[in-house]
Amino acid sequence: MAAVRYYNFDIVFAEIPDEVTLAINITGCPYRCPGCHSPHLQTDCGETLDDTAMQVLLDRYGSGITCVCFMGGDAAPHEIARLAGKVREYNTELRTGWYSGRDSLPEGIDATTFNYVKLGGYVEAKGGLDSPTTNQRMYAVARDGTMTDITFRFTKKR
Repeated sequence: MAAVRYYNFDIVFAEIPDEVTLAINITGCPYRCPGCHSPHLQTDCGETLDDTAMQVLLDRYGSGITCVCFMGGDAAPHEIARLAGKVREYNTELRTGWYSGRDSLPEGIDATTFNYVKLGGYVEAKGGLDSPTTNQRMYAVARDGTMTDITFRFTKKR
């Protein structure tokens, strides 16, 4: 089991549409995207995010959130999926999300582990999810594993 570390977390409203999300910023990002807005997350720093730490966060925020989103974790995707499963064990009503820089889900990761998955590395010239030219995609995952592109929900009206 690869250790996952997190730098910080926050309650956010924009990362997952229609959700009050506990966003956990995972460190150790293996990508070095030019223009990255969080280059500090490329280092292996922060606190260990294990079952105990996850339980503490959920005990603290579980009644005030609707979703837990792992912001990164590409160095240990199977551990991120396992932690998402722990979230669901704790509270079956909580939804889970994963912001990944990968172009597709890694082999062995079941899409239904998550309710939302953002795929695609950051390309500065194309912008983030709110850009009409972004290469990144946000998907809502149905119970049968069907992934529906909902990226349009982030695009700013011009």
